[in-house]
Amino acid sequence: MRKALTVLFFLALLGISNAQVKTPPNIVWIVCEDISPTLSMYGDSTAKTPNLDALASQAIVYSNAFATTGVCGPSRSAIITGMLPTSIGTQHFRTGNDVMSWGKRTYQEKASKGEGDTKNDVLDVQHKNVREYSAVIPENIKCFTEYLRAAGYYCTNNQKTDYQFAAPLSAWDENDPKAHWRNAPKGKPFFSVFNIGDTHESRLWLNNNLPLTVDPAKVPVPPYLVDNPIARKDIARHYSNIEVMDQKVGEIIEQLKKDGLYESTILFFYSDHGGPLPHQKREVYEYGLRAPLMIKLAGNATKQVTNRLVSYTDLGPTVLSLANIQPPKDIDGMAFLGKYEAAPRKYVFGTSDRFDEFTDRIRTVRNENFLYVKNYHPEWTKYKDVNYRKKVPMMNDMLALRDQNKLNAIQMSWFQTKEKEELYAIKKDPNSLVNLANDPAYSKELQELRTQCQMQFEHKKDYGTIPESDLILQMWPNNVQPKTASPNFERKQNHMALACTTKGASLSYIISDTKDKKWNLNSPWLLYTKPIALQPGKFIYVIANRIGYQDSEMVVFEL
Repeated sequence: MRKALTVLFFLALLGISNAQVKTPPNIVWIVCEDISPTLSMYGDSTAKTPNLDALASQAIVYSNAFATTGVCGPSRSAIITGMLPTSIGTQHFRTGNDVMSWGKRTYQEKASKGEGDTKNDVLDVQHKNVREYSAVIPENIKCFTEYLRAAGYYCTNNQKTDYQFAAPLSAWDENDPKAHWRNAPKGKPFFSVFNIGDTHESRLWLNNNLPLTVDPAKVPVPPYLVDNPIARKDIARHYSNIEVMDQKVGEIIEQLKKDGLYESTILFFYSDHGGPLPHQKREVYEYGLRAPLMIKLAGNATKQVTNRLVSYTDLGPTVLSLANIQPPKDIDGMAFLGKYEAAPRKYVFGTSDRFDEFTDRIRTVRNENFLYVKNYHPEWTKYKDVNYRKKVPMMNDMLALRDQNKLNAIQMSWFQTKEKEELYAIKKDPNSLVNLANDPAYSKELQELRTQCQMQFEHKKDYGTIPESDLILQMWPNNVQPKTASPNFERKQNHMALACTTKGASLSYIISDTKDKKWNLNSPWLLYTKPIALQPGKFIYVIANRIGYQDSEMVVFEL
């Protein structure tokens, strides 16, 4: 009886009641990269995607789903935490590689040996001394999967994280290329993520050895890009990559069917943000932030299409709600399905800060009909001369045509300085070509969205107001990554209670028969949620971690 009450107590701390954990559903995410809604269920049949078409026939198709940022790192930080990147300090891409956890070498260790990636070491044109770092987010914010694990879910991620901080041990049961629901203990519900990278921007050049399966002559060319053979080949490459991705979606669905799980599993498909082409990726416009999202619920279902506004901060809370777990109340995201479904959103927000070696500060608000853009540095051009993007053939061609004065007015506008405010009637103008901010006929819409932007990014915390070099010093005092305090323990009657003095830290542990075992990060670490029964002759290995900190030393106690 006492053990049961203890379990309920710790679940209650995470907002999980006994009634909420009775019939948890299995949930799978299939995540692709860098595509706008350029799929048949959204009206673009250029790429042949039979597997996604079949999924759409049974799914809710979201027409207005938006990433927070037009690049993966900040967007993925929003997904895993339910927070806008600017609310937690993860807005600059990229803060660093996932090298900051226990058992791995820190930046300082690499630098002391003259190692490191020069391109990644210098990140901000305003602050040349900025180096890679793991973002330290507010102590009350957790990866949403930790709440799933506390409720008994087996959580796997295969494999990309890119959260702007190293994925903590507390986030996943498995986080590697072999992670799979098939590894879940019998009887445990699972949440499994599969990342497919074939549509990433880099595949525009890395897949040059693959045949094109889409005819360049038949691809649509948006007006902000040049319509010539170079551009058409890159666009056809992207659509061909979508077809490769679709095959891999089919393989995952087939595994679910083979395991007899497809009908009973909730299945999400989405892209981590919008398209990969120049003037798409990294941008705050429709083609940079709007992305495909489909959700197949358990049981027999038919296709539904909804215009409901969805922010990617809502994905984690929605998974919790579908699992009958109440989402945390102090996050930006809100559930749009399940037991804790919130009222529909009126607005979604977008952010743009540093991308690789170039910085800026742009904030957006989108409602169902209009997009508002606030430019805090209108003196800078919309285009950022990011070296990585210049590996795309059409980017270099576009730059050459710019220098030869051969771009039309629409294409040239990307290379010009910005206006302080922009407003677009997005249904009539999906490519954001006509700025209505100075049109008196739209003054009401402008004021409404301007006010929402101020409320979100000026009346609330926006880490983008802090110069990045100062932000790093706040997160890493004296440019040294803080370290999580070592765990401690207390024996109480027949149980051992674990604790850590670092605020916001989580605890992970392994129980073993031996005291001198050398565990690593890929070992089966369990999430600590309640005191552990004493077991004579057994030993418990414990690591504590707060997101953005180095993990604690691994300590071992006798049970």
